[in-house]
Amino acid sequence: MPKLRVECFSISLDGFSAGPDQSLENPLGVRGPELMEWVFPTRYFKAMHGGGGERGETGVDNAQAKRGFENIGAWILGRNMFGPVRGPWPDESWKGWWGEEPPYRVPVFVLTHHPRKPLEMAGGTTFHFVTGGIQEAYGRAFEAAGGKDVRLGGGVASVRQYLQARLVDELHLALRPVLMGGGEPLFQGLDLHALGFEVVETLPGERATHLRLRKRG
Repeated sequence: MPKLRVECFSISLDGFSAGPDQSLENPLGVRGPELMEWVFPTRYFKAMHGGGGERGETGVDNAQAKRGFENIGAWILGRNMFGPVRGPWPDESWKGWWGEEPPYRVPVFVLTHHPRKPLEMAGGTTFHFVTGGIQEAYGRAFEAAGGKDVRLGGGVASVRQYLQARLVDELHLALRPVLMGGGEPLFQGLDLHALGFEVVETLPGERATHLRLRKRG
């Protein structure tokens, strides 16, 4: 049965998955890139972003990054993951953080309160802007995925909403040995055990420890 999966979601030792003050200059928040330093050197990441994958590292972190894209037929993103624009769209000039060819290569459903027509990009990615909330995005994404899994890409607030709604089936956390001291906490106010999760895999990587949680039963 197709699943809603959170993959490669970085978290600090003190529980933050994004830094504070996200902006055009700091898309992951201040010090946010420190959370992602496990994936930047991997062969899979470099190949996906045109950085010469043959020079990237292989190993556990690389395998986990690659695994996160397997059997994915659609994505769901919060608006902040698409860009720094707030409020009504002033125009359609902003097309995401990734240039003309985003790495998704499948339909992507962006949560927003403000309508915008679909945006077709090179490489097979089309952004659809969903104003009806997380349930609408969930249904449309699974319909578009054609029997494959859907990946929930974040940000933190969107993942928390889907966890609270009991819609997430699998959660891969990349635990980074850093202390952020502030930012966006992932688990504050959430009881993952009560929500039905258990840890099914713990795997030390080169720059992160990979934890995989699934719904019991």
